[in-house]
Parts: sequence; C-alpha cells; structure tokens
Amino acid sequence: MTHDDLNPGTDELHAHMAECAAEAARIARGVPADRLSDPTHCPGWDVRALVNHWVLYTSHGLEHRALRKQLPEELTSRDFTAEPDWAEAYADRLQRAVAAWADPAAWEGEIDLGMAKVPAVDIASMVIKEMAVHGWDVATATGQELRVSPEAARFVLGVVEKHGDLYRQYDGFADPVPVPEDAPAFDRALAASGRDPRLSRTALDR
Repeated sequence: MTHDDLNPGTDELHAHMAECAAEAARIARGVPADRLSDPTHCPGWDVRALVNHWVLYTSHGLEHRALRKQLPEELTSRDFTAEPDWAEAYADRLQRAVAAWADPAAWEGEIDLGMAKVPAVDIASMVIKEMAVHGWDVATATGQELRVSPEAARFVLGVVEKHGDLYRQYDGFADPVPVPEDAPAFDRALAASGRDPRLSRTALDR
C-alpha cells in the first residue's frame, strides 16, 4: 500500500465517499422487506438492527458531522426501517451528506464528538469505511454483493488498519481473520475488521 493510498487529498476522499454512498444506496434498495428479521453475522443483530445502525451513522451522522452538529437523541433509537420508503429516504440523505462534504471547509479542523475532538478528515474516512464495511454486512445478510473500485478498497483497508485497535477497544471489530497476503484489498479490509470475506448467505442459514 502506498503513502497516497493512506493519505489521499480531500478531492480523492470525497470521490471515495460519493462512490461508497452510491453503492450503499443501491444495496439498501435491494433489501427485501421480508428479510428484516433475518440473522446476520454481527452477533445479536438482525438485519433490521444492522440497517438502522448503518443508516444512522452513514447518512445522518455523516451530514451532521459536516455541519458540526450533534446527532439528535431521537435519531439514535429510531427504527428507520419502519418507514415504507426507508431505502429511498436513506439514498436521499446520503446525497445530502455527500453534498455537505463538497464544501472544502467541512474537511478543516476538528469535530467535537462530545467525549473527544477528532480531525474532520479522520471522521470522514471512518464513515466511508462504515459505508463500505457495513454495506458488505447488509449485502451479505440479504443475498447481495458489495462492489467497490480497487482504489476505494485500498483506502478502506488503510482506514481499517489505522483505526483497528480503537474499534476493537469498543467491540466494533472482532479479532482479525486470516486471509492470503495476495487477497484483494477489500477482502483484507474485511478480514482485518474481524469479518470472513468468504462468508455467504448459505453460511448464515446453517
């Protein structure tokens, strides 16, 4: 992995954000209404719980961080999937969030998370990772496939490797899963986050 993969400019970061947001919206539209109670590989979470987490932090969270606003308390317990058009609402919110980060000022300085202040670039990078990795979670649980470019995959891998210990500290990641050294970048990102990239819908049903 090159230095540029780990430290892209904000224009490149925004391009990764737009790509992963579009893919997240596509996967959301493919979630069948009758699969929301299905299990996932995320312990204790069914598809509904996983989708609600994904929607909250990758659309509402992304937009609020760009605008330097805290997430309203009522959003943290909201069942977005209870709305018949939740997937379209999610896609619209993602577009708004990506548009908010088109402002160069959104990338400057730090964002106050309440318990700590974190550089805006790091926040955006971690949310891009959430779009892709949780997008894969949702896709895997609903018989879909996540597709990201090699460039975005290498970026996500860099974010996972950089922040992996922090995520594991708060049980966001499990222990790494072994994969071949020459595995595709996104497979290595999944494995480094404690996910088995070979997982299939069939495996979840066993």
